[in-house]
Amino acid sequence: MKMLSPRAHGFVDYAVAALFLLAPSLFGFGGLPETLCYILGAAHLGMTLLTAFPLGAAKLIPFPVHGAIEATVAVLLVAAPWLFGFDEEPAARSFYLVSGVAVGLVWLATDYRSSYATTTASARYRPEHRSFS
Repeated sequence: MKMLSPRAHGFVDYAVAALFLLAPSLFGFGGLPETLCYILGAAHLGMTLLTAFPLGAAKLIPFPVHGAIEATVAVLLVAAPWLFGFDEEPAARSFYLVSGVAVGLVWLATDYRSSYATTTASARYRPEHRSFS
């Protein structure tokens, strides 16, 4: 059973974006891990604002697509310290590992196919809504 509704997931998403934007200052790391945090925070905020769910602003990205992106990001976050060569920096390595696991757990707990998933973005692509005139 999925415990997080699309609305609850939205609140988590905004908190995750804020955490990524604040993490370098909170946990004291710089360089590439810091730059990646800022990129990830801005990208996550942008994706959240564009997602078709209760807390999205533009509702352009279908919620299941949002979920697929988050699943991919979770794996990449866990691998990031080794992919980008900062595995010897304890604060950054720990932050990325914990973040990856946390994003993965949120992905597992979210109902990406809830009744709200059929929204403006997903309805736009259904054949019955197309006009051929």
